[in-house]
Amino acid sequence: MLLEMLVPGNAEVKQRRVALRSDGNILTDNMSARVCFFILLTSGCLRVARSGEPGTIIPPCPTNLSGVPGVPTNVHLTSTNMDLVLRWDPPEGACSGLIYTTMLKSSVTAYTPSCVNVSAHQCDLTTSISIYGTYTGRVQALWGDTRSDWETSDSFVVDKQTLIGPPNVTLLSSGGKLEVVIRDPVFKRTTLKEVYHSVAYNITYWKDGQEDQAKSITQIQQNRLVLDELDPLSKYCVRVQIHTVRNPRPSQPSSIVCETTSSEEETLWLVAVVVFVVMATVVSLVVVLVLKWKSISQFLYPKDALMRHYPEALLEAPPSSGRVALRSMEPAEEISHRVTVEDRGLVEAAESS
Repeated sequence: MLLEMLVPGNAEVKQRRVALRSDGNILTDNMSARVCFFILLTSGCLRVARSGEPGTIIPPCPTNLSGVPGVPTNVHLTSTNMDLVLRWDPPEGACSGLIYTTMLKSSVTAYTPSCVNVSAHQCDLTTSISIYGTYTGRVQALWGDTRSDWETSDSFVVDKQTLIGPPNVTLLSSGGKLEVVIRDPVFKRTTLKEVYHSVAYNITYWKDGQEDQAKSITQIQQNRLVLDELDPLSKYCVRVQIHTVRNPRPSQPSSIVCETTSSEEETLWLVAVVVFVVMATVVSLVVVLVLKWKSISQFLYPKDALMRHYPEALLEAPPSSGRVALRSMEPAEEISHRVTVEDRGLVEAAESS
């Protein structure tokens, strides 16, 4: 079995071929290749081919890497339901351990940093955008103190190029009809109707097993539609897509939803049951009212009437403490006795005369 091995050496990478015998011995032209093979094998950096497929050893970036990393490839912006994500692939022939920095600009602003020193190959920019903006992203690779050149994406108009997700569809069976209820996909920012003022739904439906005979209803403005003229007790399937004026691409189609229609006899029977329940409830209430009328009338119109002036007495304001004090300060009744004062000298003179 032959293995291909990349052996780092200063500023260049040397390629050696190593042959393995069936007994596990390593046949190389010199001892250094054998040592390198052992190190790579034990460190987990060796990928060995099986069943005759060629194998390649992809080592991590050496610590003494010189030069500048290559630029990232396939840099592009994507959007689903009004988000915005910058994506890229590693540089050609890149070793592991690279990190990346991204920047974003709009048609009216300069580049600003977004994701810094990340190891992933994507950067979510949703919180940095306007729903009607035009944006361009760029990314560079970093290893230690070295940086690659910037690689720039194409410009991206979010509301015109975003991929609208599938709507949610529910079917309600009523007699020989089906009501289609449509819910818009959930946007990362705002809602479908706020971004697109002209939204239409295209509904395709067919009898189960007869998709080749499907019928379509286009340019529906409402979220609800009744499909009539259907066969009773038959299973029908529905699929819905959203179309807008600003975005030339239709939405992703909804999941196929199926429902069975009922018969008209079942609908009439259900109506009859509902009417019967309502009438029975009304009759029961009337019977209870007649039987309990005496108790109800006594409660509403009691025989013992309240005092005529009782409401007025309740509404009259109670006397304040000041008025009570003034009333209690009325003058008390005076008690007097007649008193006669006589001069004793005058009395004695009157008696001697």
